[in-house]
Amino acid sequence: MDKLINTWSAYALVVAGAFWSCTDHTRNCNPAATYQYEAMTDSLAAGLKWPEDLDIRVFADAGLVPSPACMAVSALGDVYVGVDKMGSLGKDMGYGAIVKLIDCNGDGILDTHTEFAKVDNPRGILAMGNKVYVLHTRFSPETEKAENMDLIVFEDNDNDGVADSTAQVLITDLSNPTYLAERGTDHATNGIQLGIDGWIYIAVGDFGFHNATDRDGTRLTMLGGGILRVRPDGTEMEVYTHGLRNIYDVAIDPLMNMFTRDNTNDGGGWNIRFSHQLQSGEYGYPLLFKHYTEEIIPALVDVGGGSGTGSLYLNDHRWPEAYNNTPLMADWGRSYLYKHPVTADGPTFTQAEEPFIQLPQITDVDIDGSGIMYLSAWDGAGYSGSPDIGYVVRVVPNGWEYQPFADVTQLSDRKLIALLESPDAKVRQAAQFELLSRNPGDRTTSSIWRLVEKESLDKPQRVAALYTYAQLTGRAGIDRLVEATQDTALQEFALRALADRKGLADAVPAEPFLAALQSDNPRVKAAAIIGVGRLGIRKAIGQLLNTGVPASFRAPALGTEGPHATPNAEIIIPHLTVRTLVALDAVAECIDALGTEQTDMALWTMRYFHDDRVVDALIGAYDHTDDTAYREKIINTLARIYHREPAYDTSWWWGTRPDTHGPYYKTEDWTSTPAIRGFLIAQWEVASKADRASFAALNTKYRLGIDQFGTVDLEKAREEAALVDLEAIKNKKGQVGESSIEDVLLALQRIKGDPEAGAALFVQQGCVACHTVDASEPQKGPFMGQVGSIMNREKIAESILKPNASISQGFATVQIELNNGQMYVGFVTAESAEKLTIRNVAGVATEIKTADIKDRRELDMSMMPEGLANALSYEELASLVAYLEQQK
Repeated sequence: MDKLINTWSAYALVVAGAFWSCTDHTRNCNPAATYQYEAMTDSLAAGLKWPEDLDIRVFADAGLVPSPACMAVSALGDVYVGVDKMGSLGKDMGYGAIVKLIDCNGDGILDTHTEFAKVDNPRGILAMGNKVYVLHTRFSPETEKAENMDLIVFEDNDNDGVADSTAQVLITDLSNPTYLAERGTDHATNGIQLGIDGWIYIAVGDFGFHNATDRDGTRLTMLGGGILRVRPDGTEMEVYTHGLRNIYDVAIDPLMNMFTRDNTNDGGGWNIRFSHQLQSGEYGYPLLFKHYTEEIIPALVDVGGGSGTGSLYLNDHRWPEAYNNTPLMADWGRSYLYKHPVTADGPTFTQAEEPFIQLPQITDVDIDGSGIMYLSAWDGAGYSGSPDIGYVVRVVPNGWEYQPFADVTQLSDRKLIALLESPDAKVRQAAQFELLSRNPGDRTTSSIWRLVEKESLDKPQRVAALYTYAQLTGRAGIDRLVEATQDTALQEFALRALADRKGLADAVPAEPFLAALQSDNPRVKAAAIIGVGRLGIRKAIGQLLNTGVPASFRAPALGTEGPHATPNAEIIIPHLTVRTLVALDAVAECIDALGTEQTDMALWTMRYFHDDRVVDALIGAYDHTDDTAYREKIINTLARIYHREPAYDTSWWWGTRPDTHGPYYKTEDWTSTPAIRGFLIAQWEVASKADRASFAALNTKYRLGIDQFGTVDLEKAREEAALVDLEAIKNKKGQVGESSIEDVLLALQRIKGDPEAGAALFVQQGCVACHTVDASEPQKGPFMGQVGSIMNREKIAESILKPNASISQGFATVQIELNNGQMYVGFVTAESAEKLTIRNVAGVATEIKTADIKDRRELDMSMMPEGLANALSYEELASLVAYLEQQK
């Protein structure tokens, strides 16, 4: 990746002196006299790993910001904290608010605070000028139950620290109402960030959303997680990427590279995946990321257990080089802010995860225009929130000197344009947002274009100016953006800007995109491919079909998990090409490509066309070739489109153990299903006995349900868990059973324990009835193979001694009542749209058809009984904890 910030020009230094310390436009300040959090800061510093070159101190405690679920900082330095005393699993209204904190002179001491607004379950905040965007849960005043989630915007025009009036709603129904009401917000829609392209990017968790509606009246439904974007006025809503799990935020760099930190299943492992997000990309969770990995863009790394939360791309010249120009990703489960230095790899990146700042249950991170970073932490508030726990800390580099940032709403257009030359992303963004709110005249837009042309500027500044110009001028600016595609430094970004607003597509010429498809620069080529799909340039279909399919486009062996978190730069261009061919509805062209050098690209694309013409063409192609390999590809393509996903109505989909088999979650037949079925059966009937085995594999992989083919048993030989007499275990009394929990925890501080002895105790104490530590074993209850990466020693011990104290995601007990009155209580260990498996406390598994379920609910209790460690000595419990602590 281009180095984002080089040595400043002399002009930039002049800009810094003239405008960043614009004291004539800074706020009135009445600073507090004393710092009240000295002891708390010292206590945290003594127990946590903080970089020695940073000054970290508590800025506000739980008295002001309990259970801070999210946070945003304005360029001016106002800190907006989303307080959520209900937590992620609470279901009651009236426990949330946005609290505004102000340090008016930058000395690290909180000077004033206000309750800016009351909102339930705040999950994302964005503070720009006098506008504060909030993503939150909407409750019904009549029923007091969660209805859905909305994106809203508050204004504070009189600057009194309190929102002026009722917020304006930008998008309604941004989540799944069924699961939001039943479970809470922990898998719902989360953080919001503003890109320098002027779009608000929204992190959608795996609840997805149904009929989300923007101010244009556009309606969208998303099955599962991904990234949604919308204009700041609540219009032009569209899906950016799909196939993510429970992302909480996005980190966006100055060149519009986007990064996320999501994970896989809770209850079955919480593996964290760090991903580079490319527009239109499919990332595969949960249906493709295991068994159809050739079809997805893989994550850049799997770093093991964790739970990603807030994100920030740090681009600020005042920060040490070791931390700057880096995605920073908070991990609630690991209690760390991580940095992920990224290195260019063709159209994507590679990365290196590094621990940065330790903070218990960190939830969010942001920075202001002066270079002050803030972090928020739950610090033990738990899944149900707390009125007494949580805080915000302030972080600056040692030796940093405060220079107050100007209130951009008070600056002239000329000064705002100068701020676009700042080396700091927050400054450029604030200046751009203010310019866009003014809709200035030709003189201002011409001055901005001169920055675009100014080759002495670094790329981030030129790109900021380009996107500012594009948004201000609309149709009138297209010609100049076309000119910019001839500048090799700006070509990628000019192409993106030209294709950014679909409402302008009719005015954008095709030629710059057709030319860029031939570029040797993979980033330019990627931008051109995406743009072709967005603009509907059908004359590019022939070029697109010429794209080669790499050898890495290879399905994993049946029943095995493919490489879904290994960088694969060579798959990016063909993947984006397929997404664009689908967007262009290139059915006829793909049919014409069969039997040519374009066959492989056409067949890959046909996997997403449920079109009778495709089926007829594939069957015809099969009958006219003797090429065995070609015939096999045709059969697999037909099997891939044998079913389709039905329209989503919120009555099915979500679970902490979702069906990951793929390629669909809930299947339905379509018009050509009978034709495909007849064709496949006909080929099976003439196949030799040896060749018929391939049809059993086909039937298993694609879940065709064709009985005569048979299936392949993918389950490893296993023995049902031995029945365990947990009552007998918990009724035995030893040192642990005769002591208070406080005494036990104190004892564990001085007793290390023996992990090998702990492994034996894991079996002896009946843990194996409900848990496994090996991902290759059949899953039972909550997976323990990564518990050491998401819980510290004390939390593990507390969960054993008091299992109802804090029930983690995926650990909840489920009660199911069938239509015939039968009742089951246990862990749901596998689930699809048609059936689920529940395992009770003795380890007995039962498969249940979802159609037979009358009622299903999560109980506010753990299935694990208290007292299972009663018979142990302190040394034995320490050994069990030490064993579990090693599981990472």
